[in-house]
Amino acid sequence: MTPVDNGDPGRQVDPSARANAPSDLTSSLGLLSELDTTSGGPLQGVRILDLSRIVAAPFATMALGELGATVIKVERAGAGDDCRAWGPPFVEGESAYFLSVNRNKRGMTVDFATDEGRSVVRQLALEWADVVVENFKDGTLEGWGLDLADLRRSNPRLVTASVRGYPEGDSRPGYDFITQASSGLMSLNGPVDGEFYKVGIPISDLSSGLYLLSGILAALWHRQQTGSGQHVSVSLWESQVSLLVNANQAYLASNRAPRRMGNAHPQVAPYEVYQTEDAPVAIAGGNQAQFARIAECLGHPEWVEDPAFATNADRVTNRTELAARIEAELASRKRDDVLAMLTAASVACGPLRTVDEVLTSPEAEASGIVATVTHELLGEVPVVRLPWRFSDTPAEPRFGPPTLGQDTDKILSALGEVGVHATGQSGSEGDGSLAPNTEHRS
Repeated sequence: MTPVDNGDPGRQVDPSARANAPSDLTSSLGLLSELDTTSGGPLQGVRILDLSRIVAAPFATMALGELGATVIKVERAGAGDDCRAWGPPFVEGESAYFLSVNRNKRGMTVDFATDEGRSVVRQLALEWADVVVENFKDGTLEGWGLDLADLRRSNPRLVTASVRGYPEGDSRPGYDFITQASSGLMSLNGPVDGEFYKVGIPISDLSSGLYLLSGILAALWHRQQTGSGQHVSVSLWESQVSLLVNANQAYLASNRAPRRMGNAHPQVAPYEVYQTEDAPVAIAGGNQAQFARIAECLGHPEWVEDPAFATNADRVTNRTELAARIEAELASRKRDDVLAMLTAASVACGPLRTVDEVLTSPEAEASGIVATVTHELLGEVPVVRLPWRFSDTPAEPRFGPPTLGQDTDKILSALGEVGVHATGQSGSEGDGSLAPNTEHRS
């Protein structure tokens, strides 16, 4: 199989993909190289066609962009990503939720109901993208003539990636809350004798997005070795079940269902929240040495020799008694004094913070985890960066999320005549140029 140049130096595609491309696209797609900003990130030069919406897959594609990939997010003309409507809060009409998972992306809209709109997506997938990401209901892409297996047959180097609610063959719609409930996660959260509680963030969506991200990177590495793309799929349900890790294995080892522990740990003690004179603190005695230091700090080194607390298994068995003794010693001490004392003794501990306290904390300032990106409508927007630190290649927020259809005109102009009517628009008289994009908020 002999690769051919697609008009952009350093980029190669399979000739079978070129055979299916209209001649005007063949000569114009190289113009899209202007979207490939020099990020310097480890994934610079990788191109992602993002057809996804809501949270899970958009989180993965945002992360790919933060790692340096070029991402084009394609949304439905007139509607856009459902997440754009999630709020409040809104900032000048832009959903804060949407802003949280869609930076580092170029944005365009197409009318999937038209042949022209679908043609634009198909040709971007075959002639421009390294990876196509989607999370539509089963059968939706096939109904639009955008079957992923067909795209890979036309371009065998293409990697495709999908997120679904449930494992293959189960077409029920998936949402984070339902997944938390049905995966067993909620059974492990909440008061010991109270109701099941969900986690306060979309943890099932986010874990699926991270699994999708790692699967895409693995597929790209496999392609690097073999020249062949493949399909990657994850489901919210399987992702969340897999994250139950020690709870899963505890059941498999004992045939007993894990129970809710409140803020305590089922296999480690002391490892929970304890009340001081003025505020609660979290303390973790994750090993024997840590427990000895806790006992020493609280003035009771003899606890280490007490048969009730001599080993971690003993402490787990006698958790209630141990917690009562710890809190008795903390009752007359201020939280900050307790934290300073334990920290000085190299004991793992921390305050219970709210989100506003976290993002204005000394740790946040020292780490630079709050960064700023430029948004076309909002100007400078604060965001929380993803946690990678590379020694040689930056991985950082690059630019703000797109407004609806922000880059449609630029992308369709690069595609040329085939782009006319892709968003249901007609060209100007005489020259066939594109009319202004009515989906672009400004």
